Amino acid sequence: MKTVNKTLALIALASSSAVFAATDFDTLDVDGDGVISKSEASVDAKIMSQFKTLDVDGDGVLTETEFSAAE
Repeated sequence: MKTVNKTLALIALASSSAVFAATDFDTLDVDGDGVISKSEASVDAKIMSQFKTLDVDGDGVLTETEFSAAE
């Protein structure tokens, strides 16, 4: 059920026009767990294109510190 809720939240976020202007950490951290997963980042093409580089520790998620390095 948690996965379904997360998926629905991502769909709602992706369909929102605000997502295209939002590169705010808290906006992208849909589930509020303090990191941005690839799934969450997928709604922002700019962040996705930099994801591997930004993920300095290679753990597959972006912390707020890693995210803040985005250009």
